[in-house]
Amino acid sequence: MNILKKVACLCLLCLIAITSAQAQKKGFAFGIKGGVNLSRLTMGNVFTTRYDAAGNPYLGYDGKEVKDNLKQSFDTRTGAVGGIYARFGRTLFIQPEVLVSTKGGSFEIVKNDLETPVTERINVKYSNIDVPLLIGFKGGPLRILAGPVTSFRIGDNQRLRDAFEHYTSDLDNAMSEATFGYQLGAGLDIGSFSLDVRREGSFTNLASFQVNGQNVGNGNESVKQKIKSWQVTLGLKIF
Repeated sequence: MNILKKVACLCLLCLIAITSAQAQKKGFAFGIKGGVNLSRLTMGNVFTTRYDAAGNPYLGYDGKEVKDNLKQSFDTRTGAVGGIYARFGRTLFIQPEVLVSTKGGSFEIVKNDLETPVTERINVKYSNIDVPLLIGFKGGPLRILAGPVTSFRIGDNQRLRDAFEHYTSDLDNAMSEATFGYQLGAGLDIGSFSLDVRREGSFTNLASFQVNGQNVGNGNESVKQKIKSWQVTLGLKIF
């Protein structure tokens, strides 16, 4: 068994060497990367009825239904990102990536059940597997690139779920397991190292709901929460 393992390892090393040699001829690159996300949540300003655990409208000190104010914040949160990338092509290239990414943000809930409203800040942090598929153009050491990104949520700190439990009875459908967005930015290649700065936005909602099946607030408003972020990464080309 040990001999078989050694032979398998030797074959794998030979395969990597051959692939690396062919990669240099065909304009293929493979590497690792890591960096930071600076992200924030967007959701606008919405007044929505608060419900108790039984699903009844919450009543304030004056006996009227309580309508809390959900407000977006411009505060950003810093998270980490890291993973692998591949690049196919020289001047015009395609670059798929698989990244583990931490993002988040904050928003405020202004509770109006007292004579003096109380503001609660909700800090949200969650982890994704991001899969960007980018198309780019390279001239010398400089690159520009853009394309779609699909994000799969793999964990969170539950603050978003806890915050919304009094405003919707359908939390499972309110929280998106996957979102679809875009990335665009520029990069700089120096030897085997690459520096990228990108803007990331979302086409779909991180969370969205209508209160107990009804539109919240005035008119046709509903809670729709998205994520926007800047990403800065340093990459190392392996071959």
